[in-house]
Amino acid sequence: MQPTAAQCNTLQRTATRCTTLHQTAPNCKHTAAHCSALQHTAMHCNTLHHTTLHYNALQQIATPCNALQHIATHCNALKHTATCCNTLQRTTTHRDTLQCNATRCNALQCTATHCNALQCTATHCNTLQHTATHCNTLPRTATLYNTLQHAVTHSCRLTSPH
Repeated sequence: MQPTAAQCNTLQRTATRCTTLHQTAPNCKHTAAHCSALQHTAMHCNTLHHTTLHYNALQQIATPCNALQHIATHCNALKHTATCCNTLQRTTTHRDTLQCNATRCNALQCTATHCNALQCTATHCNTLQHTATHCNTLPRTATLYNTLQHAVTHSCRLTSPH
């Protein structure tokens, strides 16, 4: 049990009286030793009382500090969570952008495939057109050939000795 301030004061007054007795009765060794012990006890009593007051004051300060520390811990956790949320939000935005770009890329790829098919078809069309041009020339060539063959045949008959 901690001594109260009143008890410490009583001890200190007693120690002071002892000191006075000691000074007035120098021959009484027992009284002097007793007075020194009381004075020592009174000093410890005052020190304990002073320490108790400081301890109580510090405890009163420590309680709000602990609460603040607890709040700070929650704030740090919330700050960390907010950072994670921001990162996720940016990631989601990037993912949505990438997904949109992927959709566009798929559309462009599809268009490119159609372009390749059209280009291939155009090449075939050019080949067919070239072939058709030759086909259109063939009847004239055939007519010319027939005319020439007829002329050769006719000319051979005229020049032949029969």
